[in-house]
Amino acid sequence: MPERDVVSWNNMISVLVRKGLEEEALVVYERMVSQGFLPSRFTLASVLSACSKLLDGVTGMRCHGVAVKIGLDGNIFVGNALLSMYAKCGLMVDHGVRVFESLSEPNEISFTAVINGLARENRVLEAVHMFRSMCEKGVQVDPVCLSNILRISAPREECDSSSEIYRNVLGKQIHSLMLRLGLQGDLHLNNSLLETYANNGDMNSAEVIFTEMPEVNVVSWNIMIAGFGQDYRSDKSIEYLKRMRESGFEPNEVTCTSVLGACFLSGDVETGRRIFSSIPYPSVTAWNALLSGYSKFEHYEEAINQFREMQLQNLKPDRTTLSVILSSCARLRFLEGGKQIHGVAIRNNISRNSHIVSGLIAVYSECEKMEISEHIFDDCTTELDIACCNSMMAGLSRNSLDTEALILFRRMLQTGVLFPNETSYATVLSSCSRLCSLFHGRKFHGQVAKSGYASDSFVETALTDMYCKCGEIDSARELFDTVLVKSIVLWNEMIHGYAHNGRGDEAVGLYREMISRGEKPDWITFVSLLTACNHSGLVDTGLEILSSMQRDHGIEPELDHYICIVDCLGRAGRLEDAEALAEATPYKNSSVLWEILLSSCRVHGDVSLARRIAEKLIALDPQNSATYVLLSNIYTSVRRWDEAAALQGLMNKNRVYKTPGHSWITENM
Repeated sequence: MPERDVVSWNNMISVLVRKGLEEEALVVYERMVSQGFLPSRFTLASVLSACSKLLDGVTGMRCHGVAVKIGLDGNIFVGNALLSMYAKCGLMVDHGVRVFESLSEPNEISFTAVINGLARENRVLEAVHMFRSMCEKGVQVDPVCLSNILRISAPREECDSSSEIYRNVLGKQIHSLMLRLGLQGDLHLNNSLLETYANNGDMNSAEVIFTEMPEVNVVSWNIMIAGFGQDYRSDKSIEYLKRMRESGFEPNEVTCTSVLGACFLSGDVETGRRIFSSIPYPSVTAWNALLSGYSKFEHYEEAINQFREMQLQNLKPDRTTLSVILSSCARLRFLEGGKQIHGVAIRNNISRNSHIVSGLIAVYSECEKMEISEHIFDDCTTELDIACCNSMMAGLSRNSLDTEALILFRRMLQTGVLFPNETSYATVLSSCSRLCSLFHGRKFHGQVAKSGYASDSFVETALTDMYCKCGEIDSARELFDTVLVKSIVLWNEMIHGYAHNGRGDEAVGLYREMISRGEKPDWITFVSLLTACNHSGLVDTGLEILSSMQRDHGIEPELDHYICIVDCLGRAGRLEDAEALAEATPYKNSSVLWEILLSSCRVHGDVSLARRIAEKLIALDPQNSATYVLLSNIYTSVRRWDEAAALQGLMNKNRVYKTPGHSWITENM
């Protein structure tokens, strides 16, 4: 065999890279260098291409060092290969920009590589600045470059509203440039443009583009179907699915999953179920879309049943699958199901994944197994993230361990690496509410203001609730008035705060202000409002509000609403009206309703009505000791000792026993 030279080494490396044998190509390159051959620009370009495909930034940087050493770093051919490698490896900001600046005459490949790299690292402003510089220097703009810029203009979840507006405007500008350059016939570029408009929620513009495209493919149809789904328009997604089939395109799994997600986003669970059934061999991704849809619309039992069906198909669930099912188990307080998923997670070696840990903590906490939750949490201390801490704090709070929740929050701050988010603050403020700890609540309010979460709707509601529960109703109202966009939850919280603090007139006034602003009340609004009327003795106002629920707002009163009004009438001494209302409700067989009225009979000394109500209660629930005790207290309060003794005999006969009470003493932290 003739002696090898640089050209033969280059050919060997180049062939290996083209065949997808990048690691072997790097081995050959190392042999070439070790035998004393000096790499040429072609050698380095091939090796850097291999590094790009392997995402091997370390070897790529070593090649960069070699290029500098032999004076090829300024060569446009090598420079572009370096830029491409740094872009693919996510090292454009740290290393690639310096390479670009070293090039005397960068071309369209150079600019495109830098823009691509900056886009990958979400450096929006730098990428746009580079694109403008490219246009100003008269460098030819190609479809790949425009596609990268369009990818930047598609919004991401973490973007604030100003960034979203900026990206939307940028997308329209690129669209105009496409038209000026005559690139509207490029399929890949048109798909990028479609995706930009769809992700920005501008489906009208997307539909215009789609209609005008000279050529479409399955990707184009999928973008439209998914876009309408994100816009909560499942009818349009299904329409496009039908048109896609009529146009001769066969839907793939991405298509079906997009339609499935669209149906669930729009609340059309039944159609979503049918779409899923039409997929011959659904993948884990399709199953996840189905399970997530069921869970979102609170069909938790169905989600668990479908997961069992998925297991029968011998599909391996991923962390998304298990997270969804753990959430369903937590909602149902299904301990055995949670334990089974815990076992699946351990067998699949993902039990320490933060999403799984959070879900497991939620299940065990909801099932009052805090010792297991704490064990899981402590066992993963070195791998915890903010989601796990939030789940643990919420579990402590749900189990009335609010002091421990505050201590955990403090521990989290002391780590110096875990920073609370809006969920953290909302949870810890809820614990302050239950502890009536104004001192801690004010302290956390200060931290919220500094951290930038003061305008989050959950945090605003939690702060309002905290001030109300701590008796600082004026501070709560002051905070409430600063909120520009008030959710129904916040309105309800403020009305409930007035009710809790015995300021019924102000609760009614706030309700009327809410209605005048066009806000639509829900059933919780009326529970808070009727509670306020009850606590403040606003009987006639309460009766009017009760009748207006169905008449003016189409909300059927539920048991909680009737309890408030029956109690309100009873407290005011209008016992016959209270009895008549209780009899007329759909809940006349509810023990709670009659117990409320029996308590009012005791307050007003109406023995005759008390006996009649007690007979109803004993018939409804003969083992409820509260009925016997209340009636006995009424008898003894009017010195009817014989009847009280007879009632005690009836308790013994029915084997009813009064449960002894107890008190708690809470120490300060």
